[in-house]
Order: sequence, then structure tokens, then C-alpha cells
Amino acid sequence: MRSAVCSVFAVLLVISGCSAGPGPVGEPEVGGSAFPAGAAVDYQLGGAYPPPDGVGLVVRDSTAQPAAGIFNVCYVNGFQTQPAEREVWLRDRRDLVLFEGGGPVVDEDWPDELLLDTSTPDKRRRLAEIRGRTIESCAAAGFDAVEIDNLDSYTRSDGALTAEDNLAFAADLARIAHHAGLLIGQKNAADLTGRVGFDFAVAEECLQHDECADYAAAYGDRVIDVEYTDNLAEPPEQTCARQDRPRATVIRDRDLVPPGDEEHFYHQC
Repeated sequence: MRSAVCSVFAVLLVISGCSAGPGPVGEPEVGGSAFPAGAAVDYQLGGAYPPPDGVGLVVRDSTAQPAAGIFNVCYVNGFQTQPAEREVWLRDRRDLVLFEGGGPVVDEDWPDELLLDTSTPDKRRRLAEIRGRTIESCAAAGFDAVEIDNLDSYTRSDGALTAEDNLAFAADLARIAHHAGLLIGQKNAADLTGRVGFDFAVAEECLQHDECADYAAAYGDRVIDVEYTDNLAEPPEQTCARQDRPRATVIRDRDLVPPGDEEHFYHQC
């Protein structure tokens, strides 16, 4: 296995001369792993557990291990910090965190997450070194793909960041992922589909937000939709009966807790 740091830096050497390109065409395959379009899915960010029978694709946090015998997607919070990272970023990487009015900018829905500052090429390069190491660790662990969360962080920046800033950083991460032999998935920002070399999408609540068609236009059946019990417009069976839902739709509890927790809910469409 090649050095994660060396691999990231090799890709970063060409980043400054590249621009965000169009989305993928045809069935994506990197490193021999073809995306299993339409496979039954489980979304396990709140804790890994044995996937239910029939599941062919699982999404787990980058700190977890992949499940045996199925397609595994590694979650990476690309554009914001994880709660456990907050103090490290404020202490050691403060200039890469977005500040406004003397304080760090946070995600109002997830106030423990800080927005990363993607506003300049130098900051994007340095951020890519950091997030690139996480992507490489996903490859080393045996994952088949990565999901990059919070492409839409610029919408929470009060104009300090732009869509083009985030697209440029996303293109950097896509090149690193592909170089590591991983497919890469878009998360959020349905209006930006097809602008960067993503291979698939994880579309949280695209039925509730009327965005499923936007993702499908770029990725076809390579769309994973996660609907949440606290925001369903109808019972799970009716959600699954909708003709406009992606083939790979799963209904989960908001905190994505494992079985055994009283809040756990899993319903595969």
C-alpha cells in the first residue's frame, strides 16, 4: 500500500492547473469497483452494525470498518469539521476555519460543526492535504467509495464563500479519491449536480425537498436517497410507493442509531 501522504501530495501537484469539469458519463468504475446502482442501502453513520439481509451497499463513517461482501461508502465531512475535531481546528488550523465578526462560522443545524474556508487556492490546497489523508485512509481500510458531505456549506457562509469556491475544492477531492481508487459521491447542493467529477449522489430527503429529479438528471440510478422519520410527509409505505423516488431509497431515524437503541428505525424501499 502506497503512503497516504505521498499519494495526496502527488495528486495535489496537478490540482492548481485543473478546473472543475463536467459530471461523469456512463457507469463509473474506479479501481475495479463498479457502483451498484439501485442496490438496497443502509445508512449507518450513527454506529456500524451488521447490514440487514439483502443490503448491497452500506455507508459508514470514516472511523468505522467496511462491511464484508458488499459495496462500502466511507463518509467524509469534506466542507465542515466533525464535532470531535472542533478544538483541534481552532487550535492548530485556525486560519482554515471560516470566521465572521470575530467568531467561527458554524452550521446552525449542527452547531458543533465549523465551516472550512475554501475561499482561496492556497487554503483549498491545504484543506485538500488534510481531507485527502482521510480519503486515503478510507481506501486503505477497504472502502469502495467516499461520500463528501456539505458541498452546500457556502449557503451558510453569509456570502463569504461561493459555489465556485466549493466546486473547486470538490474537484480537488474528486481527483484525490479517483487517484486512490475510490468512487466519490456528491452530498447536498442539488443545483450543482454535473459540475464536478462526482460518480454518484447521496441525496438526503430529496423527496421532501423535491430534488430527486435534479440528482437523477446527472447520476441516473446512481442516487441514494435517505429519508428521515421526523420529516416524512406520509407513512413509510406511501413514501416507498412514490414513483418519483430513487430506486435506492431508505428511511432511517434522524440520528442513524444502531439496532438496540429505542430510536432506531430502518425501512428499505
